[in-house]
Amino acid sequence: MAEITYKGKSFEVDEDGFLLRFDDWCPEWMEYVKESEGIAEITPDHQKILDFLQDYYKKNGIAPMVRILSKNTGYKLKEVYELFPSGPGKGACKMAGLPKPTGCV
Repeated sequence: MAEITYKGKSFEVDEDGFLLRFDDWCPEWMEYVKESEGIAEITPDHQKILDFLQDYYKKNGIAPMVRILSKNTGYKLKEVYELFPSGPGKGACKMAGLPKPTGCV
């Protein structure tokens, strides 16, 4: 396990850089991932996806499949990739503080 320190906060992450504990998510984590993903600014579109991912994870204990994400947020997969260049699993789920998805996200 590795540890990342950013703006005075420390985060335990897995080998792929995902938070080990969802409860450790905070705005500083979002800023850290935003910078590492090359995203200039978190827009309301980004936030809508992040909020959905976090709510879904809290209710179900897993990340949603891509089609569930698209259906519930109204964003096509292409739009999700425009917002999160590394994709819904690596970029969006990581930024939302979810563990690394195991399936097709």
